[in-house]
Amino acid sequence: MSLARVQNFSISLDGFGTGEGQSHDAHFGHAGDRLHQWMFATRWWRGHDDPGGSGGIDNAFAQLFDPGIGAEIMGAGKFGHPGWHEDPQWQGAWGPNPPFHTPVFVLTHHTRPPIEMEGGTTFHFLDASPAEALETAREAAGGKDVRIGGGPTVIRDFLAARLIDHAHIVVVPILLGRGVRLWDGLEGLEKDYQVEATSSPSGVTHVTFTRR
Repeated sequence: MSLARVQNFSISLDGFGTGEGQSHDAHFGHAGDRLHQWMFATRWWRGHDDPGGSGGIDNAFAQLFDPGIGAEIMGAGKFGHPGWHEDPQWQGAWGPNPPFHTPVFVLTHHTRPPIEMEGGTTFHFLDASPAEALETAREAAGGKDVRIGGGPTVIRDFLAARLIDHAHIVVVPILLGRGVRLWDGLEGLEKDYQVEATSSPSGVTHVTFTRR
């Protein structure tokens, strides 16, 4: 069976996966892009058209984002700003060629017809439980893994339902103080996983959870 995986999900030292005050112009609220600077500095992120970038530990983890992934599940907050469902023309916060390149299932109470984007991404809108969404995504993934893409509420719900097989969480050395936490209500979760931590010279810590 395909695995349910979290890849490259960043949180602050105090456990926030996004900041407070998300809007059309501030997708991660007051956090801005601070949670993701480690990734933007990697050779993988910069790609072949932008020479340079880190080729070390951060790059090794970052480039695991795509391989083996056949579909993604994300929450309404990752797809767009609060109130996006009121705009029938809204096509997501990721531009005309989103970085997913697979079917993407957006969990929302405001469903709409699928949106086909450039690069192989098609957004589908589901009002479903985590288990139901995972079953649908696995069918679309064609035997490949399903990435649980976030935001923190969605990942927390999938972890609480014990549906995550592998999670890569990046702890970034900043304090946000407010926003949406990842770990709330998940006391003792580590007992179900083999946990490993790898420190990077950039200051972030890559923590992996692999189901026992």
